[in-house]
Amino acid sequence: MITTVTLNPCLDKHIDVHGLVLYETNRWHLMSKYAGGKGIDVSRAIHEMGNDTIACGFLGSEEGREIETLLAKQGLKYRFTPISQPTRSCFIIYDTKTRRQTNLNAPGPRITPSELKLFHEDLHRESASSNIIVMSGSVPPGIPSNVYFTLIKSAHKLGKQTILDTTGKYLRAGLKAKPCLVKPNIREAEELLGRKLETEAEIILGAKEIVQMGAGIAVISMGKKGLIASDGKQVIKASSPYVRVKSAVGAGDSTVAGLAISLCRGDSLEEACRLGVAMGTAAVMTPGTELCHREDVLYWLPRIKIRRLA
Repeated sequence: MITTVTLNPCLDKHIDVHGLVLYETNRWHLMSKYAGGKGIDVSRAIHEMGNDTIACGFLGSEEGREIETLLAKQGLKYRFTPISQPTRSCFIIYDTKTRRQTNLNAPGPRITPSELKLFHEDLHRESASSNIIVMSGSVPPGIPSNVYFTLIKSAHKLGKQTILDTTGKYLRAGLKAKPCLVKPNIREAEELLGRKLETEAEIILGAKEIVQMGAGIAVISMGKKGLIASDGKQVIKASSPYVRVKSAVGAGDSTVAGLAISLCRGDSLEEACRLGVAMGTAAVMTPGTELCHREDVLYWLPRIKIRRLA
């Protein structure tokens, strides 16, 4: 079992327009709704691959109930702590003419201390049968910046492995709790390290430095170039052949899902990177906020290139 934590979930509304014109009236021709948030996306991808998972976090009001309905339709297990304020809605505007998209993300509801306390209790109970807890995404107002540090420490006391996928001060604080794996992209790693990572050698050094900061494994995703991972002893590069990108939404979360599945199985770092890149590659082939499809993952899995780097 893999538990995912989404502190700031959202109701994603994907809107298609043809020829978006700024400062003018635009008419959309298709709108789809998805249960969104990085941890929820990880659970969706894990579930798609036939693995057991449960999504945890905060949900409130009508938007929260709509997310639960969407997850139930997918057969996904969940246990969200109720909150008084409504869950945020995020908008993804996709221009079918230019094939470019614009994201409009809300900050999220304010979480009270009592709601946070209840969440800790819910997570402790719901993750009892899990081997891994994946903690992903932004943090809503009202939650302290050391929240991931606290959650990781608590999980380790219970004998759980942890994966952290967040940014900025939340990533920096979380690293101090020594998560088993972190997965920043290049921009997030640059922000963490305070310098540019423009060459492969610089990315390798960056991954090793993040391990020194507390991560058991540091995985730096590089978009269409794949990823570089280090556990301090070895460095792995995983990449896929070129594919036509329909939407990059959820590709990183699909990659995290693959890493989590492999970590749960006790796979080698090579195999974890292979599955992560295969799932990320499959995700960009789907439109909107759809994630990877199992048949696409199985197609790409043997086609992922793995290299050991110095």
